Amino acid sequence: MTVFSDLVAGYGRFREHGWAEERERWAELAEGQSPKVMVIACSDSRTDPATVFDTSPGEIFVVRNVANLVPPFELGGGRHGVSAALEFAVSQLKVSEVVVMGHGMCGGVHASLTHRFDHAPPGEGGFIAHWIDLLDEARDRVVADHGTGDEGVRALELETVRVSISNLRTFPCVQQAEAAGTLKLHGAWFSIKEGVLWVMGEDGVFAPAA
Repeated sequence: MTVFSDLVAGYGRFREHGWAEERERWAELAEGQSPKVMVIACSDSRTDPATVFDTSPGEIFVVRNVANLVPPFELGGGRHGVSAALEFAVSQLKVSEVVVMGHGMCGGVHASLTHRFDHAPPGEGGFIAHWIDLLDEARDRVVADHGTGDEGVRALELETVRVSISNLRTFPCVQQAEAAGTLKLHGAWFSIKEGVLWVMGEDGVFAPAA
């Protein structure tokens, strides 16, 4: 099991190799960042976008949360962490692409399908329940069509991506950038078990990446 002392030891290796051997790159990054892509992914420890996409520091602007969800645009409420990051990426960094990446074996999807945290108080699952209720409508459709078995789990994992992309398009900054042709939205789903990335087409259907 990795503990903080292991992380510090890892930093030592990074300092000796990753940083020392690429000082010029880190010097450039010290002057600022200019990623072209924003990735919205799950917090799951097994699905690090930088690992899946084999990127280097400074290449992707990443937001991670339970079930890779984007809330709809709203001025009230209290779920603005993703909104703030999205606003910064689109209006300040001027990223040209946003990727929403779901994954297999998603705990947030499992919690949604099983209602595991329904009525739980904050600190015992209540915050999770309030977050994944963003999937309620999609979950009900999926359960009606596919049940709650493996087929339903996979279907809802894919729906997390579609829901988030739909919600992205409620943000004025995204609408304006898409209309101007300066921003493209993409969907993807990563199979932890198979190590395969599936990419969503414009028709909403997923297929293995070439």
